[in-house]
Amino acid sequence: MYSVSELIEIKNKKGYTNEMIAKMTGVPLSTVQKIFCGQTKHPRADTLLELSKGLSEYNYDFATYAVREEAAEYSVEYEDRFEAITNERWPRQGHYTLKDYYALPDQVRVELIDGVIYDMTAPKRIHQDLLLELAIAFRKCISDAEAGCKVTIAPRDVRLFDDDRNMLEPDIIITCDKSKDLDDYYDGAPELTVEILSPSTRRKDFLVKTSSYQRAGVREYWIVDPKDRVVRVFFFEEDDFPTTYSFDDKIPVHISEGKCVIDFKEIADKV
Repeated sequence: MYSVSELIEIKNKKGYTNEMIAKMTGVPLSTVQKIFCGQTKHPRADTLLELSKGLSEYNYDFATYAVREEAAEYSVEYEDRFEAITNERWPRQGHYTLKDYYALPDQVRVELIDGVIYDMTAPKRIHQDLLLELAIAFRKCISDAEAGCKVTIAPRDVRLFDDDRNMLEPDIIITCDKSKDLDDYYDGAPELTVEILSPSTRRKDFLVKTSSYQRAGVREYWIVDPKDRVVRVFFFEEDDFPTTYSFDDKIPVHISEGKCVIDFKEIADKV
C-alpha cells in the first residue's frame, strides 16, 4: 500500500487529474481532492488501499498512448476503461492544446502552460481568505487612484499568448484594456497578476508562471506566501528579481505610479 507522499508522486509523474484518479479507483472525487491537496493528512487505511490498488493497476504512458496493467500483458479491457475516463487518447505532456483543455469536464480545474496540463487542487481556507481580502484592498486602492482598471479574481481564464498552448488562471488579475476582456477569457497579458502559494503550487508559481508572465508582458507579479508570511513582488519593467516584503509591510503597487499602496498588515490581521 502506498503512502500519501508516494501517491502524490505517482499522480504528478503520470499527469493524472483528481477526476481521473476518482474514476480509476472508485474513491469519491471530494475525498481525492482533500487527500491530494493536503486537507486530509491521515486518510483511512481502506481509502489508501483503494487508491493504491487503482493507481497500481494502470500505467498510462503519454508518449506511446498506451494503457497497460502493471506486470501483465496488454489488455483491451483496461484500454477501454481508461478511454471511458478520458474520452479520448491524450497526447503526452508538452503537447496539449486548447482543444484538450476545453474537452475536460467543467468540474476539472486545470491550467495549460506551454502545452503542459497542471492540475489545480482545491485551495485551503487561508488561500481563499487572503484572496478575498487582497482583492478588496486592490479594488479600493485602484478605485481611489482613479486608474481606470479592473480587479478580477479566479476563476477567470487568461490567454497570455496568441497560441493554442496556454490558458492560465491567476488568483487575481488587474486589467486596464477593456477590449481584451472577452466573455470566455481575458485575451492578453494583465497589468498585474497575483498568485497565492499552496504546497502543491509553489514550484509552478515560482518558476513556471514567473517565466510565463514575464515573457507575456505582465508588468507586475505578486507571489503571496502564507507559509513564510512574505510577499515577493516582481516589477519586470525595472528588474528581473523580486522585492520581498513581510506580512507587516505596506506594499506599493508599481503600476499605479506611486498612487496606490496595500497595507498588508491589515489584510493579515483579518485572516
